[in-house]
Amino acid sequence: MRSTAGTVEQTLIAPRYLAGGGDPGWVTLPLHRAAGWSYGHDPLMPRVILTSPDQLTQLRIDPDPDDPWWTIRHARDAHRPGWAATFGARTPVEIIAAFTDALTGPPGPAGTGEDPYAPLREAGWDTPRHLYGLASPDGITCVEHLGTDGNDLWTVETAVIENPTIWRAYFTGSTPTHLITALTRSLADQTPVARDPNRIPGFARDRMSVRTRRVPAADVASALERRVSTLAARHTAPPAAAPGPRVPPPRRTR
Repeated sequence: MRSTAGTVEQTLIAPRYLAGGGDPGWVTLPLHRAAGWSYGHDPLMPRVILTSPDQLTQLRIDPDPDDPWWTIRHARDAHRPGWAATFGARTPVEIIAAFTDALTGPPGPAGTGEDPYAPLREAGWDTPRHLYGLASPDGITCVEHLGTDGNDLWTVETAVIENPTIWRAYFTGSTPTHLITALTRSLADQTPVARDPNRIPGFARDRMSVRTRRVPAADVASALERRVSTLAARHTAPPAAAPGPRVPPPRRTR
């Protein structure tokens, strides 16, 4: 980023699903420092591997142009079957982070029956004739739930007709629905995402809104640290106190 007198140039891109990959540290650093995921290191292999504290979930980043760059696998345990999620190299890190933030966050109430399509419908996504799912208002990104229970799959695809697919994501049917809902909520979010002006994606430039602004360099430098601190606080904050028993009002006597 170009800097001038304590400020830097920053580009805001919308819709966020066209913003390009971004900094992988937006996902990996909070997993390690805020959620306690461990990492292995092999100087001969250009990949990143992070493992959850309970050893059930693993994130791999493999820079392979013919396969998904991001893969998250959760092993089968006593409570539920295993599942897997994959993301292409150009998937914006903010969208992947929505998934991993939900994965590492405090567990919510069981049996909420979340509908991953709900945030999209609220944002005006609809169903074109050739889809079984929902498409963004600009027609660039679609989300589909295919197959039947036990053999189903959630897919997300961002593409424009004149170019090859920009990125894809896949989620096996056993992937917890609250994680997919967190991702679709991020997809539907119309807030632009920030990128380095020198790293604006070259694909679909005519389909995106690009706005440049100057911001304090200190704010940009500390953004990731603030994110880590916020996520770490989720694991240290005391649980909310359960409401006490309801005391009935005294009975009126005559």
